[in-house]
Amino acid sequence: WSKTHSTFRFRPGEVTLYAGSNGGGKSLVTGQIALSLMQQGYKVCIASFEMKPKRTMMRMLRQFSRENIDVPMFTASVLHRHLENLEVFTRDKLWFYDQQGTVTARQVIAMGRFCSKELGIKHLFVDSLMKCVSGEDDYNAQKAFVDQITALARDEDMHIHLVHHIRKLSSEETTPNKNDVKGSGSIADQVDNVLLIWRNKKKEHDRQVNGTADVMTPDMRMMCEKQRNGEHEEWYNFWYHRESQQFIENWDDQP
Repeated sequence: WSKTHSTFRFRPGEVTLYAGSNGGGKSLVTGQIALSLMQQGYKVCIASFEMKPKRTMMRMLRQFSRENIDVPMFTASVLHRHLENLEVFTRDKLWFYDQQGTVTARQVIAMGRFCSKELGIKHLFVDSLMKCVSGEDDYNAQKAFVDQITALARDEDMHIHLVHHIRKLSSEETTPNKNDVKGSGSIADQVDNVLLIWRNKKKEHDRQVNGTADVMTPDMRMMCEKQRNGEHEEWYNFWYHRESQQFIENWDDQP
């Protein structure tokens, strides 16, 4: 997104935390970012312990093709063409760590080192933090895992994108802040960047009830609450393009 270019960077050796509520769009955001990084020539690995690679690929295919490939109007030949184009686009740039459920911190760190040393991957997406520790209330384990993740990023000169949840707020319309990150307060303290993903549920509700909503009001806000090695902590507004599942910069933009 061009509106972020002068104020935010994914630097080698850093960890970015994406935090938001369930269903808030964190995985869609990171999928779109992964596609953009590959477009820039970077190698990417996605380790999602909450979603199978096939499902992640179908969502990325929809973002890549800029169309809703799930509707009946798309014939097998059109879908096949999109798949072929995506295969060329991601060739030697995209890997998946195929495991769902809870993993150990040791497994994640070992996988990350393998990605760096054997595959030359520079961007690793881990979704999500809570699948890598034994319990939601085990703050020491959370602190230890994030400490290991930050050390991995620094040692391997790679960027790690870590997805996490926020605690349940009083209302879905409440804008979260850094203190709402779920679990240990040391999580936000240890990472280099914190991006909060807030979905405008009020606008969605208005559209469902009234059949319309103010198009000028953003659908999603990405709030930079921390950027250790940057000078800016900006809030960015985005609009959701439903057909492509992309977040676009302005309400009348094309995906």
